[in-house]
Amino acid sequence: MPSSSSLKIAVICSSNMNRSMEAHAFLSKKGFYVKSFGTGDKVKLPGTAPDKPNCYEFGISYEEIYQDLLSKDKSFYTQNGLLHMLDRNRRIKPRPERFQTCKDRFDILVTCEERVYDQVIEALENRTATDNASVHVINVDIQDNHEEATIGAFLVCELVTMMSESEDLDNDIDELLHEFESKCHRPILHCVLFY
Repeated sequence: MPSSSSLKIAVICSSNMNRSMEAHAFLSKKGFYVKSFGTGDKVKLPGTAPDKPNCYEFGISYEEIYQDLLSKDKSFYTQNGLLHMLDRNRRIKPRPERFQTCKDRFDILVTCEERVYDQVIEALENRTATDNASVHVINVDIQDNHEEATIGAFLVCELVTMMSESEDLDNDIDELLHEFESKCHRPILHCVLFY
């Protein structure tokens, strides 16, 4: 059942690969207007050794990363779920996007870890203010693994659904977040910034 919500939502993690894309897919299936981003300097994925991650520039396509990992070690990257994740990603959008270079405006920015939350706040504070439209920045901690990304997508969807049903979000948000926090047992960070 598609939502009639007019809220513009962005979900943001570090590399725009796992957590933000899982939530992006889930929210978009529920009919929300949603985009996803990363805040890192590079798109980083686990490699065959802890000290050898696969690093890519933002702007490379999910397809190119998929083909690169396929050629490096098909069975390893199939087994650890990266090829499956990239396959999902390339069906959602062409490539990972970096939040700091995005000019779009959103009503709600949901980040997946505190470091990303801080980077989003910093990026917004470094922009020249234009029209004082407010944006709610909310952090829900989600560990960067497949299982947590799936749980996180449900939580983010539940939160966004609660917010979309509010008649006056600016007025209701503190209460909504408090209720959500006690239900999901995860600390929630929130601030309001302006475009």
